[in-house]
Amino acid sequence: MKTLRWFGCALLILFIVIGFVWAFGALYYDGPSRLFAAANLFGILAAFVFVRPCRRKLGVYGIWFAVVLGWWLTLKPSAEGNWQADVAQIPWAEIDGDEVTLHNVRNFDYRTETDFTPRWETRKVRLSQLTGIDMFVNYWGSPWMAHPIVSFRFADSAPVCFSIETRKRDGQSYSALGGLYRQYNLTYIAADERDVVRVRTNYRKGEDAYLYRTTTGLAQTRARFLEYIGSINQLRDTPRWYNAVATNCTTGIRSQHPAAGRMPWDWRLLVNGKADELMYERKTIETGGLPFVELKRRALINSAARAANNAPDFSTRIREGRTGM
Repeated sequence: MKTLRWFGCALLILFIVIGFVWAFGALYYDGPSRLFAAANLFGILAAFVFVRPCRRKLGVYGIWFAVVLGWWLTLKPSAEGNWQADVAQIPWAEIDGDEVTLHNVRNFDYRTETDFTPRWETRKVRLSQLTGIDMFVNYWGSPWMAHPIVSFRFADSAPVCFSIETRKRDGQSYSALGGLYRQYNLTYIAADERDVVRVRTNYRKGEDAYLYRTTTGLAQTRARFLEYIGSINQLRDTPRWYNAVATNCTTGIRSQHPAAGRMPWDWRLLVNGKADELMYERKTIETGGLPFVELKRRALINSAARAANNAPDFSTRIREGRTGM
């Protein structure tokens, strides 16, 4: 019994610490000011020092946490804002039988990562011409974290990519901790590969992009494409918050599938730098019978992307010699 009491006490302390850290972070990032967050910090610490007995301490903490959580849940994302140029437009689509009209497809003309001519296009594609899905996995530093970009191929037109990202306002930069709170809107970027892939391989420093062909069949390819269309239209009508854990570039792909058809949960969906290894194990990408290390070596497209640069056949050239292509 004594061991159980100690265990229960340790568990309670852990929950209190986690809740305290989260609530302070919510006030720090999403509150009216950093001074307000600091005042709350000193106030709750003073309560733990001076309030007696222990149950009153817990009562004060519980009320404080409930108030912070209740306030935080009232924060709503807005479609209005002074958005950065690369996320200034929201994509949306119209479906007319076999034809899909995509609006605000990004196809910028880059000179450097930050110096570009914005170009938002309207494209028409046909569902009957879908031929498959390719997956780009982009790394910017740690081998544990990556950014997936899903590209749909068409028999009669250029591929269309979808990249799930943060929609940042002018002056904002990405913060991993801030991404746990309500700092950024969620956005889907519909883009040409010469934009969303090339900016990463040719203009950003220290980023590596890998390209894999998925084993997705035609019926599933169509279903996945329509899921993206549904997601971008829904997001246009109802803004959502980005969250670095719950609603990010990888979990967003999984959560838009019907629950019964989702890939079983795996820790590599969260630590998504290992997601290509997971896809290899589950045979959702073409392997050519190669061990994973060799497959990944051949999947690196940086050199090919730099050689192709702004060539009109960029998408064809980065696929030359890739496994399954």
